[in-house]
Amino acid sequence: MNKKDNVLQAIKFALFSASAGIIQVVSFTLLNELVIPNVNIQNEAVMKILSAEYGVCYLIALVLSVLWNFTFNRKFTFKSATNIPKAMLKIFGFYCVFTPVSTIIGEAVMRNTTWEFAEYIVLACTMMTNMVTEFLFCRFVVYKDSMNTNELAKEKANAQK
Repeated sequence: MNKKDNVLQAIKFALFSASAGIIQVVSFTLLNELVIPNVNIQNEAVMKILSAEYGVCYLIALVLSVLWNFTFNRKFTFKSATNIPKAMLKIFGFYCVFTPVSTIIGEAVMRNTTWEFAEYIVLACTMMTNMVTEFLFCRFVVYKDSMNTNELAKEKANAQK
């Protein structure tokens, strides 16, 4: 890949990540403002989990955005024909590290701040960190050897001949 292709790939990833970010922010906001505060469950264990409101909202919203982002970036950004379960397992591994770290840090910040809208500032910082680290992980680990191998990439290569 040349420099222009690398820049275009980063731009595509950023745009798909922005769309996933919209999904994450909307779902986080709906959960944070409407759902979690109004939950009335008699099960003590479930209520204990839901009492950590930031973490629950963040985790659900993150899963939704990751599924969206994975689907579109695999097909259009990295144009990979790699084994989907294998690629998804690598992404799962990334999130096995990223998610606990970001959730613990987010919860710690939320416990120690009184800022209005702090949860949204924390979410924005986490999302930016996620976008950069996930791009690097996808580019150099997940799709390192399988970029431009799907039908879309082959069609483009044939059209340029």
